[in-house]
Amino acid sequence: MTTTIHLAQQPEADELLSRSPLAALVGMLLDQQVPMEWAFSGPYTIARRMGADDLDAHEIAAYDPEAFADLLSAKPAVHRYPGSMAKRIQQLCQYLVDEYGGEASAVWSDAATGEELLDRLLALPGFGKQKAQIFLALLGKQYGVRPKGWREAAGAYGEEGSFRSAADITGPESLAKVRAYKQEAKRAAKSAKTAASAGTARTAGTARTAKTTKTTKTVKTVKAAKAAESAKSPKGSGPSAAE
Repeated sequence: MTTTIHLAQQPEADELLSRSPLAALVGMLLDQQVPMEWAFSGPYTIARRMGADDLDAHEIAAYDPEAFADLLSAKPAVHRYPGSMAKRIQQLCQYLVDEYGGEASAVWSDAATGEELLDRLLALPGFGKQKAQIFLALLGKQYGVRPKGWREAAGAYGEEGSFRSAADITGPESLAKVRAYKQEAKRAAKSAKTAASAGTARTAGTARTAKTTKTTKTVKTVKAAKAAESAKSPKGSGPSAAE
């Protein structure tokens, strides 16, 4: 797994990502709620603080949880939420130890199809569908891991020439394009949510108006019925003047 990666935008961190399958997986795991460069710099920061030149799944899985959380929390923190991410990284490494002998590359090295690889990635702790598809696209586009049907399994993230995710970042220019795409997607989602809220409010307002109109009509009907009944009844009930 030797390639040239530019996700962290830092030479030392990118060099580690280029040669370390576990670093790539951990970087992908960290890639949420923080800028991509911050997330993918994380593996290098963790390795350096552990006094190593690479990450080791066995060592991380066996690390004291509190001490590992402290390691990620030290300034500058590895993530905006270092405590929760420390737990997720240890869960990921424990899974790799249990299922793949601690070898991250074994997750994809013998996958026969893109769907099989996607299923394996989905089984990893902390990997939902979107994260799994982005990482699958990253493996195919930049690491040369291309089982049959990998683009289809990666969904839109596997499209050639797209700038949607970390899978498409090869330098500052593509990073800017991916960031612009994400910002536009957020704006579109926000607009859709606002429109949906406005639609709900209009529907509720229409329902209230209809209910008020119905109530008004009911009151008028009752009043009209009472008036009609009063008109039919004798106007006097006492003795007549002839008596």
